[in-house]
Amino acid sequence: MAGRAQDTAGGQTSVQVSQEGKEVYEQICQACHMADAKGGGAAGAAVPALAGNPKLADKDYPITLLLKGRGGMPWMTDLLTPAQMAAVINYVRGHFNAFPGTVTEADIKRVSSAPPPVRECNTCGM
Repeated sequence: MAGRAQDTAGGQTSVQVSQEGKEVYEQICQACHMADAKGGGAAGAAVPALAGNPKLADKDYPITLLLKGRGGMPWMTDLLTPAQMAAVINYVRGHFNAFPGTVTEADIKRVSSAPPPVRECNTCGM
């Protein structure tokens, strides 16, 4: 069953969000990213916000995070199926943001077979 994501209070968007994505978020992601997806934590241990996060506009970005982890974010390949990954990414991109486009299982498989992303800094070590 698909719901509608809210753009603003009282508004709706055409971005579809699935019940499965909501359930995965509430059962797994919410523990760190919080119910409102605004993250939190003290300096040095901060959990990034998913709500209003412009990096999520690129649908490959959250796929890479779920597949390969980053910082304190563990990879989710042992915990979630490709269908569940797609569902939760679509939920986060549609419910807490208003990014168009749908992530599919094929997208998850495409990114999983791609070379690892290049690090953002050249002094981070290998």
